[in-house]
Amino acid sequence: MLALVAPILVFGLVIFVHELGHFVAAKLTGVYAPRFSIGFGPALFRKRRGETEYVLAALPLGGYVRMASRHDAEAALLEGGSEESSALRPGDAGYDPNAMMPFGPKPIPEHRWFESKSLGARLFIMIAGVVMNVLLAFVVFVTLNATYGDQIIPSRVIGAVRVPPGAPALGQLQPGDTITAVNAQPVRSWNDIAQRIAETSGDIVVVRTQRAEVRIPVAGAGAPSPSDIVSSLDFFIPPVIGDVLPNSPAARAGLRARDSVVAIGGQPLRRWSELQERVGASAGTSIPFQVMRDGQLVSLTLRPESTVVKDPVTKESRTIGKIGAVGADVTAREPMSLGSSLTTGARQTWMTATKIVDVVKGLLTGGVSPRQLGGPIAITRASVAAAQSGLESLFMLIALLSVNVAVLNLLPIPILDGGQILLNVAEAAKGSPFSSRTREYILRFGLVAILLIFALSTFNDVKDSLSRWLS
Repeated sequence: MLALVAPILVFGLVIFVHELGHFVAAKLTGVYAPRFSIGFGPALFRKRRGETEYVLAALPLGGYVRMASRHDAEAALLEGGSEESSALRPGDAGYDPNAMMPFGPKPIPEHRWFESKSLGARLFIMIAGVVMNVLLAFVVFVTLNATYGDQIIPSRVIGAVRVPPGAPALGQLQPGDTITAVNAQPVRSWNDIAQRIAETSGDIVVVRTQRAEVRIPVAGAGAPSPSDIVSSLDFFIPPVIGDVLPNSPAARAGLRARDSVVAIGGQPLRRWSELQERVGASAGTSIPFQVMRDGQLVSLTLRPESTVVKDPVTKESRTIGKIGAVGADVTAREPMSLGSSLTTGARQTWMTATKIVDVVKGLLTGGVSPRQLGGPIAITRASVAAAQSGLESLFMLIALLSVNVAVLNLLPIPILDGGQILLNVAEAAKGSPFSSRTREYILRFGLVAILLIFALSTFNDVKDSLSRWLS
């Protein structure tokens, strides 16, 4: 039941809000909109209210708002047939002699057609769905911030230091150091530390600890950026197991949540970063663990799996060992005022959109593999996992997916909003509309592009599902 309800709630809400934006904008500009549909294909439910028919269709992979358009034939490919072919006639159920097409015999007035509106009004209708998705994400982020507060890492103790090329001064910081100030500003948490470093406006990041003041250049050839400095530092986490992934080396060896790892290979541990270093250096090699469990010392043997990862500092790929266990949660909650919730929500929305744009750029330039694309199965799996984790995780997924839909709809692919905006601007610059045949070819190209992306993402989903099942 959860596998069915969760993705419907997540994806359905995001699509509904997107199409609601188009619908409201059409109404505000006076465009006749006879159909509002969630999903494509045969209707499972339909209800006419006023001059609009509301439809829930069988294929929940999107939705549309049907508007009175001179290009009805081109749109019919995706939207369940042309209005002329689906028009009701006397004797048909739902026929209304006082209604406009397709529910009755009355013609649609010229001023109610989409093409009769100004370019500004048409662009407003087409961009409204994206705006609504952004607003949904913003509202969700703000509500989560105000309800649950800010998730902070109260520690100021350094757990690990990775010295990037060009920043030898960073090596003066040592695991166990407590950071008291960054750029002469006191810090109360690791969140403050990361934010102060990232907001550095000068040529040097100044980090003060209980031992000394460290000055790290961030300008000039070969010098790291402030974000590189943030990536090079880890906060202190005790070597306590927080969770163990199913079918992982840790699970097979008998490691459990809340186990405190006291030694690996006979060498004592004090920090989670030391556990990561020793496991990472032991890919494919059996290593003895000693853990404290309920006051008893337990000995285990684990064989880390080889995993290829990209170093966050050097950006180079390397093979490390992984056991499928995560450290204990060391985060805490801090109440947020309404003002802070609003500003943080705006920043979260912007940062999410920026990351998605970076992924799209990476796909186009080859920096991101197409194998990382996820489709409906991935969305379903993520929805179920989020629902199992609680309302906060579920609505966080809704916000992330809503921003995804907003950004991806702006791509210049003909059947997406971005493509339609580009097409209308091109026609305005040309001074006349494209021919019906040209529009049909453009739409077919867009449809093929979307189907290829859908096929690739679905293939990745199936491949990932098979790998999980076989493992």
